[in-house]
Amino acid sequence: MAEYICLLNKDTIIIKPAKKTPILLRMIVLVFAMVCGVFMCSVCLKQTSIHSKIKFHDIQVVVRLSPDDDNENLQISRVHYPNPETFSRAECEHNPVRYFAILSMQRSGSGWFETLLNSHVNVSSNGEIFSVLDRRRNISSITQTLDKVYNLDWFSSASKNECSAAVGFKWMLNQVIVVEKVYGTILDPNETIRNKLFIQSGYMGVMQHHKEISDYFNRRGVFAIFLFRRNLLRRMVSVLANSYDRHAKLLNGTHKSHVHSTEEAKTLARYKPMINSTLLISDLKDVEITATKALEYFNSTRHIVLYYEDLIKNPAKLKDVQEFLGLPLMELMSRQVKIHKGPLSDHVKNWEDVNKTLNGTAYESFLQADY
Repeated sequence: MAEYICLLNKDTIIIKPAKKTPILLRMIVLVFAMVCGVFMCSVCLKQTSIHSKIKFHDIQVVVRLSPDDDNENLQISRVHYPNPETFSRAECEHNPVRYFAILSMQRSGSGWFETLLNSHVNVSSNGEIFSVLDRRRNISSITQTLDKVYNLDWFSSASKNECSAAVGFKWMLNQVIVVEKVYGTILDPNETIRNKLFIQSGYMGVMQHHKEISDYFNRRGVFAIFLFRRNLLRRMVSVLANSYDRHAKLLNGTHKSHVHSTEEAKTLARYKPMINSTLLISDLKDVEITATKALEYFNSTRHIVLYYEDLIKNPAKLKDVQEFLGLPLMELMSRQVKIHKGPLSDHVKNWEDVNKTLNGTAYESFLQADY
């Protein structure tokens, strides 16, 4: 071991041993470096896999572009002055029009939301125009229908015609081809009426032709409004009850998907569907996948993401929608009455099975009353 020799004067010699670096200190530095390396690697791995773990109902941010950030060309493409073939816009021909599409799924509040929009004096939302198969048979028929709507040549009970400031429609993401093959039955509360259920096979419409439609939206400056429902179990109950009433026609022999009185709502709410608990989790995942794919497909479009529950709890969020469409702010109203109120346990026949299936899973929160 080396030693230091210090000469203080000619008669004195002091010999000092060399300073040692403690082994413990070296080990601490080594362990710290290893921990930092492992942490950095784990962060990188999480960033590459986080996309597959995100559930669509966890998305909280409203995704939209700010008008202040747009360049002049984008601003021009979003403001339109249609020249209808079927009528003259008269004194409103110099008023700009915005194009929009409500992208949603059945029983997610889209009908109620559309009535709210249509209560605005300047909005024409023309309903579920692609429920007719011929209009979505191929991309050519789809674009022809879109052109007619956005040229103000589409007439419905909601059309404001020449003085529309925003025109659009609602489009179901999970629209499918229905094949008439029986795979089960629906029972009425007394289990005396059996109605056929039909297999639904294959998408035909917005999801099938998402690339072409996304390009169309970008080219024509269409505003996409995504409307989802956080509680997918409530949505499922509504879907099953509505499907049953389509055959049973509980309201004096007529089927109504939406009602305008508490009496009608109570009548429809008396039916308690039985949910297939074996397929429940996979069915909920399928809905999530559809919504997540839609957000991916239309990520490049100008869009906003809304949730039915948020609109119910906070009506002020409707202001965001009006600002998104560049509309003068108004109080929006709807005459529709909610059908399934209160705890879900009051509306599901085999509630114990459903509760047992979802407890301890990622969907456990759906069991609780959220509004």
